[in-house]
Amino acid sequence: MSGLAVWGWAAFLSFLPISELRGAIPFAIARGIPWYAAYPYAAALNALVAPVCWVFLSTLHRLLYGRAPDRGLRWYRNLFDRFVGRAREKLKGGVEKWGWLGIAVFVAIPLPVTGAWTGTLGAWVMGLPRGKTLIAVILGVFAAGAIVTSVTLLGIGALRIFVKTL
Repeated sequence: MSGLAVWGWAAFLSFLPISELRGAIPFAIARGIPWYAAYPYAAALNALVAPVCWVFLSTLHRLLYGRAPDRGLRWYRNLFDRFVGRAREKLKGGVEKWGWLGIAVFVAIPLPVTGAWTGTLGAWVMGLPRGKTLIAVILGVFAAGAIVTSVTLLGIGALRIFVKTL
C-alpha cells in the first residue's frame, strides 16, 4: 500500500463512527507512519466529527421537527418530545453536575461507542451548548488519541519482545 493510500485510509478510519481514532492510529502506525505523525493527524480528523455531527443533528432536527406547531413531521415531533424530553429530564442532574467535563471524559475513554460521534450526540440530546460541547469533544479526542497511541506502542514493543523469545 502506498504512503498516500495509508494516509487516506487513516483519514477515513478517523472519521468513521465505529473505528474513529481507535482504528486509525494503530492502522497508521502498523503501516509505517511514525506515531508522532499518526496521533495528531488521526486526532485532528476525529475532532472534526464534533462540528460536522452537531451541524447534521441541528439541521436534520430543524427540518424534521419544524419551527411552527403545524410544520415538520408529526411522528418525529412526538418521538422527539417523548424520548429525548424524558432523557433530558433523567440526565439533567448528571449534566448539571458534570456538564462538558463529563462529555470530555466520556469521549476520552477509548472503548467502542464512547467516541466523538456518541459524545456529540449525547451532548446534543442533553441540550448542552454547542461551543462547550465542541471543546469537550476535542479535549476528549486528543486524550483518547494519546491513550490509543501509548497502548499501540506498548503492544508493538511487547510483541517484538515476545516474538524474539520464540
